[in-house]
Amino acid sequence: MHRRQWIALSAAVIGGAGLALAQTTSTTTTTPVTTSTAAPAVRRPPSPAGTAATQVGGTWSAPDKDGEQRYSGGKWIEVTYSRPILRGRSDVFGKGAEYGKKVLGGAPVWRAGANQTTKLKTEVPLEIGGKRIAPGEYDLFVDLKENGWTLIVSTQPTQEKYDPAEKAKIWGSYGYDTKFDVVRVPMTMMKPAVSIDQFTIGFADMSDRGGKLAMAWGQQAAVVPFTVGQ
Repeated sequence: MHRRQWIALSAAVIGGAGLALAQTTSTTTTTPVTTSTAAPAVRRPPSPAGTAATQVGGTWSAPDKDGEQRYSGGKWIEVTYSRPILRGRSDVFGKGAEYGKKVLGGAPVWRAGANQTTKLKTEVPLEIGGKRIAPGEYDLFVDLKENGWTLIVSTQPTQEKYDPAEKAKIWGSYGYDTKFDVVRVPMTMMKPAVSIDQFTIGFADMSDRGGKLAMAWGQQAAVVPFTVGQ
């Protein structure tokens, strides 16, 4: 065999062997490693945050070519709170001398929910129980009595995050003081047709002139009317 042919044959053999080795090595190193695919558990708050909101005083545009209308110029009324869940409990408010004690947890009034203090924020003046409330932010509490609830609107300073060393501001409704009350108004009690599993605050019978603030949990519900001022 001529020398030139031998060199060409040797190069082909060596090159083929190198390609085979490269393929083997690639196959070996790209073998997937088995790992766990389970998603990490998500820690959820036992009383999730909630918002009840409505808008008043705005206007709807004329329908566009697709029949769509837009609402603009409205002012917001909003309640932010935490929403405890029954989780199988019944008669959560109790009866007689024990009425309300479970949800109060030793506080003088109910925070109308859980965790930090329930807040009312309004961009319009409101009238509740015959008293005018200027636009701004307020606390909402409920004085729980078996024969009726009383809604309390307050300006008491509150904590956003619990600090046991903080004495000037309250957490929830612990340390509630009547001197900050702006309004105390009886609520109309009613019995829901079904048991409400998660404490719910909402707006009902709304118009630009006003409506009702409603609260419901378990077999208890209460509403209070309000009007929108000018």
